Amino acid sequence: MSLQNRINPEGEICRSSARGLLMGNRGCLHNSAREIVARSKRDAWVTCLIEFKNIKRKVMDAGNYTELFFLDEATALAAGHRPCATCRRDRYDAFLAAWSAGNRNGTKVLAGEVDKHMKLDRAREARVEIATIMGLPDGVFVKQASTSVFYLVLGGNLYRWSFEGYDRAQRMSAVSGPFIVLTPACTIAALQRGYSVQVHPSAATINGSAK
Repeated sequence: MSLQNRINPEGEICRSSARGLLMGNRGCLHNSAREIVARSKRDAWVTCLIEFKNIKRKVMDAGNYTELFFLDEATALAAGHRPCATCRRDRYDAFLAAWSAGNRNGTKVLAGEVDKHMKLDRAREARVEIATIMGLPDGVFVKQASTSVFYLVLGGNLYRWSFEGYDRAQRMSAVSGPFIVLTPACTIAALQRGYSVQVHPSAATINGSAK
């Protein structure tokens, strides 16, 4: 049986055999039987490279942080994670710069402040329901309220998400609302100020097929 360590755009910890592009960390969430017993153990939710400096890890090793896996960066951002300052330094610097521009008028911010703000914004009660998704920047995730299907906003289209990748693209106008916005508001502000999110290559294989 697959381990419970795959993250969906709502930030829930699920079981799937699919491999993703990024790994994440919320602290040690598992017990000695490699069962998930907590949703979070720290404010800083980060995304990391799956391979970094030939470091080898035993997944869900006793006493170590729980390795979580994401389809791509867009999924990780929707779930409330940010880039790691160690293994994804360039992305971390770009994210903090865009986050500062979008949320603090360009005033320099430290990671701790960002993490505390993101903790509030990723809470379930902070999510908002909207009738239309027009105007949302690329990289935002929404959930169709009537079907609970996850969609990525990208290039005027909605890309249907799965653990394996994106499998369908539709024009925004072809998918009826209301929608629940999953990506935290402060992260949306960073996307609006130019943070370029990394998307799984499966989206490119169906690009242009939207109707």
